[in-house]
Amino acid sequence: MEVVAVIDFETTGLSPAQGDRATEIAAIILEDGKVVDRYQSLMNAGVRIPSFIESLTGISNTMIRSAPSTAVVMREVSDFIGDIPLVAHNASFDCKFWDAELARIKHYRRQEFACSLLLARRLLPHAPSHKLGDLVAYANLPVAGRAHRALADAEMAASLLVHLEQELRKRFKVRDVSHELLRKIQIAPKAKLAHCLERHQQIQQS
Repeated sequence: MEVVAVIDFETTGLSPAQGDRATEIAAIILEDGKVVDRYQSLMNAGVRIPSFIESLTGISNTMIRSAPSTAVVMREVSDFIGDIPLVAHNASFDCKFWDAELARIKHYRRQEFACSLLLARRLLPHAPSHKLGDLVAYANLPVAGRAHRALADAEMAASLLVHLEQELRKRFKVRDVSHELLRKIQIAPKAKLAHCLERHQQIQQS
């Protein structure tokens, strides 16, 4: 698979539309299934972190107070990733915050997201749950650190993505796994997954 960037945000809540802001971001650059670079930073958006979010993530208001501004961090991570295709676990969440925080610095996303959660639903349908931690345990992947910290979650999402790519190669005999294919799989109805992969193989061979 081509180079991809697996990202994860920690935030003050669920929706930037409701005033929630990012508190931490991590990005893992994967090339040929291997981690080749990492970025991680807390960020100070000038808003208070609710106590229940502090308990969930371990990111405190004290920690954020000394962190660089959100604008500085988003410029750095945007430059770090560039135009590399994006991946996240439950990407609809991370995509909202990526777009919202970039918009605040007048930057705009140029690439699409693939979602490892949606992919796992198609490729690991028998997993007891498709939460990241449960999938990591189900696939016997390494636990990278504390859940709900951006770098640990991005590391585990990257490991899961590599595992899903291996599933495509071993179980479905897909030779060329691309970000474009992942995006097709994640929106394919369950009953049409085999057809989606067969069509991909035909295109590759033509």
